[in-house]
Amino acid sequence: MKKIDASVAIVTGASSGIGLATAITLQRAGYRVFGTSRKATGENVDGITMLPCDVTEDASVQKMVDEVLTHAGRIDLLVNNAGISLVAAAEESSITQAQSLFNVNVFGVMRVTNAVLPTMRQQGMGRIINISSILGLLPAPFHSLYSSTKHAVEGYSESLDHELRTFGIRSLLVEPAFTQTSIDQNPMKADQPISVYDEMRANMEALLQKGISAGDAPEIVARVVLQAATKDAPKLRYTAGKSARFLRFIRRFFPESFVDKSIREFNKLPVTKC
Repeated sequence: MKKIDASVAIVTGASSGIGLATAITLQRAGYRVFGTSRKATGENVDGITMLPCDVTEDASVQKMVDEVLTHAGRIDLLVNNAGISLVAAAEESSITQAQSLFNVNVFGVMRVTNAVLPTMRQQGMGRIINISSILGLLPAPFHSLYSSTKHAVEGYSESLDHELRTFGIRSLLVEPAFTQTSIDQNPMKADQPISVYDEMRANMEALLQKGISAGDAPEIVARVVLQAATKDAPKLRYTAGKSARFLRFIRRFFPESFVDKSIREFNKLPVTKC
């Protein structure tokens, strides 16, 4: 296991849900933790120093990283958790809305990663853990743009990992499935809704709320993050929770036709042959 005494961690989107649970878990394991949110006050929460950071703005990200370095002098672990959701048919979102979603979920990951890498390279060590989703491996109707962001994070992380190993740095993925967070409470809404999708979209929103209510506790994901952060020889990706592991197994080993049919049945869509 990696020695974590005096190690410094940054967790983005740490005001609630997976981010907060992860920050607390890391702090209890011995990390000095800096959590971020767009409206952080700078006060300590459960031993975590909260800092303001808008991951969509280069200057805000750099200011946060500079402040961590001023206080702690190093950065050993980055957990990119900040993200937003969107439930909408693909054609119900304008390109502007799609860009806004990618700006948080993908480019936000890239901004914070780029800001910490010079320090990690100078140290000759570091670990970056990107919170993806099982939708980084699977499709989901009415989550086409959200799923696209997570597929992008998967490709970025895996490619980045090969680039960074020479410098003693790893880029890893944690893939939760349904998790009990507030991500469904204030999702982005389609900015150009189309009435033919109203009933199906409403069904998807209800399924999402039901899945989240019955999902894994965020602490389960946090423990997987800690495992990925501290393993001497970590895997590239970690699924978090039984349902995520099951879905990854199905995706890898079952025929595409079975996966396709199962997705439609789960989402209460007709199994068509067109």
